[in-house]
Amino acid sequence: MERLVQFELLGQEFAFYSSAPEEEVDEILTMVKDLVMENCNPNTAGSIAVGKVAVLASLNIASRYVELKHEFENYRLTTDARIADLAHRIDRELAEEKESF
Repeated sequence: MERLVQFELLGQEFAFYSSAPEEEVDEILTMVKDLVMENCNPNTAGSIAVGKVAVLASLNIASRYVELKHEFENYRLTTDARIADLAHRIDRELAEEKESF
């Protein structure tokens, strides 16, 4: 069931509807707020437009996503190769066992 999620970021109110579990929404909001704060240096606070901070946070999120996507693809390929190798070994052992009877 979708619910309205409201939060404040950089002095502005935001709202969206989500059907994600509350814990997941909280984790997402924490990540976004942390990334925004990473891009909001206290020395430059107020001099960087909110839109630019949001774009920098979005780029950080996209960068992390792409990195995870590549890591997952490498994991998948490695796992597929290992599974194929194990299947080959099992087939070979079964064939050898069958020949010994």
